[in-house]
Formats: sequence, C-alpha cells, structure tokens
Amino acid sequence: MTLLILAYLGGVLTIVSPCILPVLPFVFSRAGQSFSRSVLPMLAGMVLMFALVATLAAVGGSWVVQANQYGRWLALALVAFFGATLLLPKLAERLTHPLVSLGDRLSQSAQGDSAATGAAATGPRPGASFLLGIATGLLWAPCAGPILGLVLTGAALQGASVGTTLLLLAYAAGAATSLALALLVGGRVFTAMKRSLGAGEWIRRVLGGLMLAGVAAIAFGLDTGVLAQISTASTGGIEQKLVEQLGARRHDAANINAPAPNAPAADQTNAGGPAMMASSNAMMRTAVDAPAPLPVEGQLPSLDGAVQWLNSPPLTAQALRGKVVLIDFWTYSCINCLRTLPYVKAWAQKYRDQGLVVIGVHAPEFAFERDIGNVKKAVHDLGVDYPVAIDNNFAIWRGFNNQYWPAHYFIDAQGRVRYHHFGEGNYAESERVIQQLLREAGAKQVAGGVADVQANGIQQAADMRDVGSPETYVGYERAENFASPGGTVRDQANDYRAPAMPSLNHWALNGGWRVGPEQATATRAGASIVYRFHARDLHLVLGPDASGKPVRFRVTVDGQTPGDAHGSDVAADGTGMVTSQRLYQLVRQSGDVRDRTFAIEFLDPGASAYAFTFG
Repeated sequence: MTLLILAYLGGVLTIVSPCILPVLPFVFSRAGQSFSRSVLPMLAGMVLMFALVATLAAVGGSWVVQANQYGRWLALALVAFFGATLLLPKLAERLTHPLVSLGDRLSQSAQGDSAATGAAATGPRPGASFLLGIATGLLWAPCAGPILGLVLTGAALQGASVGTTLLLLAYAAGAATSLALALLVGGRVFTAMKRSLGAGEWIRRVLGGLMLAGVAAIAFGLDTGVLAQISTASTGGIEQKLVEQLGARRHDAANINAPAPNAPAADQTNAGGPAMMASSNAMMRTAVDAPAPLPVEGQLPSLDGAVQWLNSPPLTAQALRGKVVLIDFWTYSCINCLRTLPYVKAWAQKYRDQGLVVIGVHAPEFAFERDIGNVKKAVHDLGVDYPVAIDNNFAIWRGFNNQYWPAHYFIDAQGRVRYHHFGEGNYAESERVIQQLLREAGAKQVAGGVADVQANGIQQAADMRDVGSPETYVGYERAENFASPGGTVRDQANDYRAPAMPSLNHWALNGGWRVGPEQATATRAGASIVYRFHARDLHLVLGPDASGKPVRFRVTVDGQTPGDAHGSDVAADGTGMVTSQRLYQLVRQSGDVRDRTFAIEFLDPGASAYAFTFG
C-alpha cells in the first residue's frame, strides 16, 4: 500500500516538471468542456499510452530477470540511465525527441479535427479528445520517463506480478489526476505550476544524483562490503529497498523452542528475517495436528519464477500432475533449514520410487546466498540430489504467499496443497502425510514407519531444553543487544571496544570494524567479536574477504581454548579458517550447559560476520 501511494504521488508530481509546458496549451483547450465527451476520453487516451509504455517495458525487461546474476549489472546500468535523465533533463529531452515530435503532430491533428468539423457548435468529439490524450502521453514522455523508468526497473528486478500492474496503474492515475486538476481550474494551476518549476527541477536533480551515487555504491560493494551482492536482495542497497517495498518480505520460522530476539528467553520462540520472524511453531503452524483428514488448502502455484534449476530441468505444476510433491523452502545458511535437511533428504530417497518428488526452493536471506555458484557448492556439499529451484526473485515464494524458513508444503497427485508445516520438528507427522498422499495417488506398497535419521555436526537437532540465547544479527539493520560503548558507526571504519564481561545475550565488537546493513567486516587483523550466551551450540554466519581470500580465526570460551567444546568448524585449540560464505559451527558443548563467554578473533583482515544462531 505504501508503494502504491508513492507511485500515485509520483504520477501527480510529474506535472511540476519544466518540460510539461508544451502540453499545457492542449490540456487547457479542453477546459470547461463536457467531462464525458472531452475530458474523460482524453484521460483514457493518456492512461492507455502509459499502459502501452509499461507493457513494452515489462516485456523488454523480462530478459534482465532471465540473465540471473548478470542481470544485476544490467539492472544497475538501467537505474544509472534513469538517474542520469533525472539529473540532466536535457538528456531526457534529446532521447525522447521522437516521441515528442509524434505527440506534437498528433496534438495538432486532434486540434485540427475539432476545428474542421465544427466541434465548437456540435460539442466536443470523443475521438478527437481520445487522440489528444494519446498525444499528451507522448508529449509527457520527457517528464514521466525517468520516474516511470525507476518504477519499471524495480518491477523488472522483482518479476511480473499483479503488484507491478497495480503500481503502474497507480502512477498513471496520479498523472491523470494532475491533468484533471489542470482542466478543472485552468489558468490558475498553470500560473502556480510555473512558480513551482524551479523547486521541481531541483528535486529532480537531487534524486538523479542520489540514484547515481547509490548505483556507484552498489557496483563497488560499498553498501555491504561483499562483492557477491546481486539483484533484489542487497539489503541496505537501493535494489533491496525496491524489493522490500515491492512485497518480497522474508521471514524465518524456527524450532518451536528456539528463543526470539525480540522476546524474553522464556517465550521460547525464534525469529529472524528483515521484517519479522515466526513465533513458536505451535502458534504459527496452521496445518492440522494429525495427518488425516487433510483439507484442500489451494492449488500448487506456478514454479516458472525460478532463475535457474539445479539437478533437474525446469519443472512445471502441470508436468507434476500425478506425482506427490513436497516443496521445501530453504536457504543454505539458515540453521533451522540445515537441521530439517536430513529428514527431507531421507524422504526423497525413501519415497522416490513410489511417486514422491521433492523440490527444494532456495530463497536467499543474505546477499551472498543469491550467488548461484555459492548455491551450487552448498547443494553439492550438503548432498542434495533432488531438484532445486533458485528463487532469487522470490517469485515462487510469493506464489505460495510464504513467510517462513524452513517451510514445507505437501501437494497431492491432483496438484492441490493438502498440508503444510513451518519450522523444525513434527517429522513423523509430516512423513505420515507423505504416505497418505501416496496411497491416495494409487501407489502400491507404500513404505511404512518413519525414516531413521542420524544427523551429525551442524545438522544435528538442537537441544532446546538449554537454549537461552536468541538468533542475533550483526548488521545494523537488525542488530540488538549491542554492548560496545558508543554504539555502531554505520558504514564507516571505526575502532570498537568490548566490555570485559557482557551481560547475558549481549555482544560486542573489539578492534577495527566497518558495520554495514547486514554484516560487520573486520578492517584490521586482530578484530574480534564477544558474545555472552547460554546454549549447547553456537553458530556464526561468516564470509572471507571480498576477494575470496581465506581468513584465519581463533575461538575462545571463557578465555580458554574450547577443547572438547569446539564446534565442527574449529579445532580443539580454537583455530579455524573462513573459506566461504556460509554458517560455521564454532561451539558444541557436552555435559551441563551454563552461561559462557564466546570470543572469536580474526587473525587476518576482511572477514565478514552476519548472524549468530544457537542450538
């Protein structure tokens, strides 16, 4: 709704641009005439022209989406072009001169038609007014083009949707409102607009300069400090702002007993994602509590929005008819997704020959998870051999109206969604649903019982009885309980100091860091992070330096080497290395769990830290 209002206001404000002056004489020629025979047809013509421009732009922009990560640079170039036209109105005028010439000829034709047929005596001709509206849309191109282009760029990045159409209609309605107002009050508006042209021009130039600065920041990785920033999920960058406004809201569901960062540990819920995370599984899960009866929750949405498929050619909802389908929304650095993965893999293997198709829909949380090379490596390393749809544009996510990671949707052989489950747990129940749907589909000798899953390392189930620490983000957009004196300095290198003993569930930076929207990057060797936590396991999402060079680190627990409490990515002496962008298990305790002070020191500069999770 917010973006619809902004798009409408953007259309309204196009009337204060200097290049609107050539249009006004033709607009005012309809002042005082019949609304139904003159004003309305002209407005309809103008809206039709906007719709035509939008359709052509959407068709022409769809290839950007298909270009996967290369589309990021193409999209940035498009944003830079429109920013330049905002900054340099004369450039826009030159580029749209053919449209202006055509619009001028059409306008003269419309005026001439009215005069030649005696319209003054017989009343306005709707056809001539409609033609004048089309001409007005073309004449308006130098003014509306740059701003409309920014809306269309966001639409191309997000993908075609009803929301995109509504945005463009709102923009056209705003422009039509300005025109109608000009017609109603005539010359008074014309005089007022001339006084406002200077301010409107100044605003356009400022917006153009900001757009170009944002493009430069994204292109050089200054918005997050990670070169893998791609397309719509660059949190903290202009691209991500567009996506968030366009509805690609991402939320995380976790185990029923995991604590939420926005609630006391006693609440026993978990949360995350840019806007909100799921509360407890018991509260958020709306599926039935038993496998039968299974209601029909809807039809399987389209799977066409994936930018690439792994382990399979592209699959369609129609081609999957006759199969039982499990859709698993996941992302490879999500600890809750990783802990459900052994069960999903076991189901795929156990029921593959009986008619089950498992599809992993990889919808990224962090920017580096949008890099298809990173996803391919993760799929290989995790042993995922079933089809994976890379949903970088959140098209499939939106089709399901999904809100959570992980999320499992169970589809019957008729293409109907029959059950869903958010977060970890309830694995036996989910498997019984698979068995029931396979029997309904006519499968013979469906395997009974439940899969015996033995998960190790990061994928081992959490010990939720002793988890007293919430998922914690390091970037300033979602950071909480930060304990370094003075708080964070955004997007600038700064020296931080950690307290000797942070309070429980508080954390701090020490040494040289640059804190961005979704991560903090060590600017010097010796930079460290301290966290006072209560859990068996501590994980941290990390990445190497921008060039991909590995970064050495050393972990301590209560000031000592971890010994037997070391995680799977750390040696007993606390040493380890950040080699890729992923989740690292740094602490796994045995025996009694109590409050501990964790510290990680990076022996080389350049490492980035994103989020802590616990288990």
